Amino acid sequence: MADPAAKFAVARSSAASAESPRGVKHAAGSPLRVLMVSTSYPTSLGDWRGLFIRHLADALARREDVSLSLWAPPGDVHPRVRRACTDDDDAWLLELVRRGGIAQLLRTAVVPGMAAGLGLVRRLRRVFARETADLYHINWLQNALALPADGRPALISVLGADMRLLAWPGMRLMMRRVCRGRRVAICPNADWMVAALESAFTGVARIRTVPFGIDPAWYSLARKFTQEREPNWLVVARITRDKIGDLFAWGSAAFAGGRKLHLLGPMVETLDLPDWVEYHGATTPAELREKWFPMAHGLITLSRHSEGRPQVMLEAMAAGLPIIASRLPAHENLIEHGDSGWIADSPEGLAAGLAQLESAPRNIAVGLKAQARVRADIGTWDDCAQRYDRVYRELTPVDT
Repeated sequence: MADPAAKFAVARSSAASAESPRGVKHAAGSPLRVLMVSTSYPTSLGDWRGLFIRHLADALARREDVSLSLWAPPGDVHPRVRRACTDDDDAWLLELVRRGGIAQLLRTAVVPGMAAGLGLVRRLRRVFARETADLYHINWLQNALALPADGRPALISVLGADMRLLAWPGMRLMMRRVCRGRRVAICPNADWMVAALESAFTGVARIRTVPFGIDPAWYSLARKFTQEREPNWLVVARITRDKIGDLFAWGSAAFAGGRKLHLLGPMVETLDLPDWVEYHGATTPAELREKWFPMAHGLITLSRHSEGRPQVMLEAMAAGLPIIASRLPAHENLIEHGDSGWIADSPEGLAAGLAQLESAPRNIAVGLKAQARVRADIGTWDDCAQRYDRVYRELTPVDT
C-alpha cells in the first residue's frame, strides 16, 4: 500500500509549483491578518466537537490587533470573525465531521482516510491561494501539509494525536520541507511534547508551548459535594476502546458497592458496557456545569489515547473537581499525584484514589489545589489568545 505521507506529498508539490512568492510583512499599526484553519468546529456552544476552536477564535476576535478569517466547518462565529469557506467547502467539511474526521478514518478505514486527506490538501491549497493573510494559524499537522511555498509565516498548533501522525514514514521529512523558507512556530498545548518536536524540527521551526484556555464559567462553579451523599464519579469522553482504557477491567471491584459511575459522551465505537456503569449518552458543556460537575465526587480518566492536554480535565480542575487519571505524559504533566489529583496505574491504585478522595476534607483540598494550578498556569481563553498573539508577533516583522 502506498505510504500516506507520500500521497499527501504528491498533492502538495503539484499545487506548490504554480505558487509565486508573496510578501510577508504587515503594516505597522494595522491589525494582523490571520487565516486560521481547522477541520473541527462546533455548530454551537452546546456542541462538544471542536469547541476549543470556537473559544479560541472568539478570544482572538476580541483583540483589536488581530483580524481573523476562519476556514472550518460551519457554525456560530463571533461577529468579528470572517468565514473563509465556500458553500462547497462547508458541505465537504460537514461530511468529514459526520464520518469522524480524517484521523478516525485512517484508524478504521485507511483507503477512505487517505482519499479524504488528499481532498483536504486540495481544498486547503485553494483557500491559501484565494485568501490574503499576514500569517497562517494551522490547527494540526495534517493541515500544514497543504501550505503553499509563499514565504508567509505559520503557527502550527499540535495536539497529542499529532505525535502519532509525526511517526508516519516520511512525515517528518514532509513537514520539514513545508517549514523551510518561512518563519514557523510549532505550538504544542502541553510541555511533554516539546522534546520530540524539537528533535523533529531542529533548524526549521521554533517550538513554543501554548496552553489552551478555560471558559471563566468553570472557575465560578459551585460544588454541592458532601460526604454523606452516595459517591458519584464521572467519566466524560468520546467512547472508544482507547479512551475507556482499563476502566471496565479495573472498576468492576471498585464500583461493586455503593459507588456510582456515570459515563457521558458519544458512542464513537460500539462497546459492551458493564451493568455497574450508568451511561447517559452525549452531553454538553452547559449540562456538565449545571448538573454533573456540581454533584460529582470527581472525574476519572483511564485513557490510553494519545492525549495532548484534555480540555475536560482542565475544566474539571477549574471547577475544583478532583481527577483520577491513568499514567500518561499528558496526565502527569497536568496533575501532581496526591496533591492536585491522583495517578492510578493499577486496580489497587484506582481503589486507593477513590478511597482517598471520598473523604470530604481531602476531596475539597485536592480540588482547590487543582483549581489554583490551572488558574495560575492556564487562565482563560483571553489569556490563551494573548499567548498566541505573542508568537504571532515573533513570526511577523512590521513594515515600517
